[in-house]
Amino acid sequence: MNWNKGFSASYYIAIVDPITWEDIDKINLTGGSINRFCTELRNSASIDCINFDGSREKWIRIYLDAQQGHSAEHVALFTGLTASPNKSINGELISNQVDCYSVLKPCQDVLLPRGWYAPAGVPGTTVLNELLEATPAPVVASEEGPKLKEYIVAESGENNLSMIDKVLMAMDWRLTIAGDGTIIIGPKATEPVYYYDPLENDAVEPEIDITFDWYSCPNVFRATSGDESEEARDDSNESGLSTVQRGREVWREETSCKLNAGETLLDYAKRRLKELQRVQLTAKYQRRYHPDINASDLIRLHYPKQDLEGVFFIDSQTINLGYGAQTSEEVVLYE
Repeated sequence: MNWNKGFSASYYIAIVDPITWEDIDKINLTGGSINRFCTELRNSASIDCINFDGSREKWIRIYLDAQQGHSAEHVALFTGLTASPNKSINGELISNQVDCYSVLKPCQDVLLPRGWYAPAGVPGTTVLNELLEATPAPVVASEEGPKLKEYIVAESGENNLSMIDKVLMAMDWRLTIAGDGTIIIGPKATEPVYYYDPLENDAVEPEIDITFDWYSCPNVFRATSGDESEEARDDSNESGLSTVQRGREVWREETSCKLNAGETLLDYAKRRLKELQRVQLTAKYQRRYHPDINASDLIRLHYPKQDLEGVFFIDSQTINLGYGAQTSEEVVLYE
């Protein structure tokens, strides 16, 4: 099936058994949307349905049935936990609006014991698997992953999910969630998963909003590691972001510095200053749904008439559970 072409779409909700992770019942879906993002819970959903039993929380899965000529696809879009539904009553008909949390919600609801820590020298995936035991969702790691270089101690009020994010940051890895609820942990994306252009792979709507954000770009960067600290400055007359051209200093600092092999702390500060001075280009657009593109992925866009060219990081997505599963996307220039 060619996802760049039009297709008819229908949807339904399946009730999921948290023990077997299999579908056990079915509910009709009348509308809604799915949000995907790169932080905390990673995704959520808001659904409209009829006569939904909200007496207790349920695990659900949202499916898309796509039809294109003689081709068809059955795709899981979202799996998560329902909150208390709102309802509108018209005689015997009850319409429900239900907000749904991702499979990471149980991890967010569990506080870590005081004094808990992730030990140094242990593979980060080992710690992540322990923290993810709070959710019934299956977990897949692409590899064992790097070992933690330092202890990570839980702060007051720390929960499993906030610690998961700290461990991922220390590993420089990411966490994504597949439509069937599978949690996938692995290295951050380094190559585009898809390519869009106006000729062969055109699925992007022509109306595109583009924003250039240079205002917050720093011209002084301080790198701190333990008791050592180094600063890099941009005082060049030829740089539009420099202290000279702007007439003021704009500082940034990092205290968890991940040095490359053979790199000094000063080298790191100079490199990070250059990276942070890249003018951030953000674009918002709508496109046809594609099952293989998720938040935190990279995609390549080639739309020269709209000045949209390069590899972009997908910051967020919203999938409309309506005609053609239209997807709204916000991306940030990666390179």
